[in-house]
Amino acid sequence: MVPKLMLLRILIVTILFFCPITMLASSQAQIAKPGCKSRCGNVSIPYPFGIGSPGCFHDKWFEIDCQNSTTPFLRLTNAQELEVLQIEIEKGTLKVRNPITFWNCGPRKPFQEAANLTESPFVFSQKMNRFTAVSCNVLASMKSAAADSNNSKTVGACMSICDQSITTRETSCNGMNCCQTTIPTNLVVFSTEFVTEHTNRGKKCMYAFLVELEWFQLTRSGKFSDINELEGVPVVLEWRIYNWTVEEFGPIRNGTNSRGHDSSHSRGHYSNNSYCELGADGARPSVQCFCKRGFEGNPYIHDGCIDTNECEQSDRNYCGDGRCVNRLGSYKCYLPEWKKPTDKRVILGLSIGFGLLLLIITSWFMHKVIKKRKRIRRKEKFFKRNGGLLLHQQTSSSNKVNVDKTKLFSSKELKKATDNFNKDRILGQGGQGTVYKGMLSDGSIVAVKKSTILDEDKLVQFVNEVVILSQINHRNVVKLLGCCLETEVPLLVYEFIPNGTLSEYIHNKNEEFPLTWEVRLRVATEIAGALSYLHSAASFPIYHRDIKSTNILLDEKYRAKIADFGTSKSVNVDQTHVTTLVHGTFGYLDPEYFQSNQFTDKSDVYSFGVLLVELLTGQKAISTTRSQEGRSLATYFIVSMQQSRLFDILDEKVFEGPKDEITVVANIANRCLNLNGRKRPTMKEVTVELEGIQISERASDHVQHQHYEEVEYLRTEQIEPWDVVSTSIGSALDSSGDRHELPLLSFTSH
Repeated sequence: MVPKLMLLRILIVTILFFCPITMLASSQAQIAKPGCKSRCGNVSIPYPFGIGSPGCFHDKWFEIDCQNSTTPFLRLTNAQELEVLQIEIEKGTLKVRNPITFWNCGPRKPFQEAANLTESPFVFSQKMNRFTAVSCNVLASMKSAAADSNNSKTVGACMSICDQSITTRETSCNGMNCCQTTIPTNLVVFSTEFVTEHTNRGKKCMYAFLVELEWFQLTRSGKFSDINELEGVPVVLEWRIYNWTVEEFGPIRNGTNSRGHDSSHSRGHYSNNSYCELGADGARPSVQCFCKRGFEGNPYIHDGCIDTNECEQSDRNYCGDGRCVNRLGSYKCYLPEWKKPTDKRVILGLSIGFGLLLLIITSWFMHKVIKKRKRIRRKEKFFKRNGGLLLHQQTSSSNKVNVDKTKLFSSKELKKATDNFNKDRILGQGGQGTVYKGMLSDGSIVAVKKSTILDEDKLVQFVNEVVILSQINHRNVVKLLGCCLETEVPLLVYEFIPNGTLSEYIHNKNEEFPLTWEVRLRVATEIAGALSYLHSAASFPIYHRDIKSTNILLDEKYRAKIADFGTSKSVNVDQTHVTTLVHGTFGYLDPEYFQSNQFTDKSDVYSFGVLLVELLTGQKAISTTRSQEGRSLATYFIVSMQQSRLFDILDEKVFEGPKDEITVVANIANRCLNLNGRKRPTMKEVTVELEGIQISERASDHVQHQHYEEVEYLRTEQIEPWDVVSTSIGSALDSSGDRHELPLLSFTSH
């Protein structure tokens, strides 16, 4: 007896323990107040809506008229009521049948406006409705007030296109014979207006209506013409409770709070399974209530929210193959025996550790990949910006250009060569950038020119220098070894020239290497030979356009090297000149080129003539210490020659040379400075004459005698003292460019 009694007690306790949850889970949620009807026909009527006595609904706006006990109606005014199609408590929406506004459709279709929701707790839902017009070439618009009001304004409009060829049954409104548009928020009343051309009036029936957004996809009405057989279409209204009291709904939380389970915000005497939030539509405070998570039903009535059995709905639980046990407001999953881990903590720890390790490795790998891609894109960006495409265009558009032998250095290689562009490696600085001394991996010493590309003109000069130097192979021209375009500013790599510029030795006396007459004559001959090569021996003639002492470098054996080809031009064999904007250095600039903008090979001859005078006199091309008319060295020299004062202006080191050789060289310079470019000798002729002075005394005497005759002939012509340009123009030229700065390839060794 005792065991049976114990078993009975255990069974009773078990039933009492599980019975409340089971009964609660199986019971149906109550939607209407006790004693009130909850349905009218096929439509559920939840509180605050209600049928019957005033206690069954919240206030008069929520009263439902159940005509013939089959069709529910919402009465707005005595003259206006709407058929109710659906009420959704959770969404706070009410679906009703709204009239269609017909126009020009005959006496059977009188003109009707949409429902007027003024002063009601209802508004037309902006998200769920669309204003729709079935017409063509007619503008259908929504007015915010009655059509006869002077204060009405358009709040929405649309116009469709006529297409009589459409014969299929349309179930979407896409702008052909039908159009749709959105509506504003908080819309409670509007009137419909049709605007058409006078010629189209009275010809076609057209109609417009506010309709549920998905109605065209859900309806089976078929063609648009079938719609005019309907009396109304479904429209979604949003509702709130504006006339509320704390006694009815209890404490109200602010609508900005998140929905949760805090019992301190529960609805007073209703239940702890629901809560209400305070909202505001303009100046009208409103209340909306919800069931808490894990509950469903009607939150507007006492104990209207009941527990949701998530275990019976697969889309509401994540137990999978495990066993789901329902709890009040939630559920719990139990894994089957074969899936239970032997040691949950160990497996969980290993899983977390492996996951973190995998995450770290993946993050590191992705960081490397992204960083590499950014570096590649950055190099591609710099390559394009630094003229890579322009250089490619130059090399591919003309057969005369061949830069295949020019090496493309990597930025990493040049950073290593210059010790990351260490300031101690700087050889010289100029207006176009800085030159660094570097050592390549093979041990060769180079000069790395780090350009400063500030505008398109300098970019073109940079590309031009690469193209020009790639065509030249001459012992007295600085050799371009390669370039790098993948850095922020472009880099050029030249052979290293250790002994600086010719200008330094002319104007700054150097006791270690004095410029004797023999050295000056040799340097002049080497420069002339290089220019002669550029003008007549290269595949295509090249005009340097900026010959000056600062652009002549001296190598380890003090041999001359012409540098800085940024403004040089290569021309066709049959081309006699290039027409460009005036570019050059004041004092070396050909006056004919300055006046005509036409640069010829004789313009380079003129600049060489100034350089030759600079070697003879040791004076600068432009000097403010000389008199006003003699500031230009060219003018000063020509006047001195006319006045037979040549030996009064020569440098002291020049006097060491033979007088007849000095006179011959002076006459060569005088001919190079002739104002008439056609009377100047070519660089080839100048080279032959200078080389002749070096070869033998006999040849020197012959050339000297020939030059004296030419000088006598020149003196019979009318040569007047001249200046290249006025002082004001010269100042302007000096200020517009780096004419007196150290050029990028004029440097001294360190």
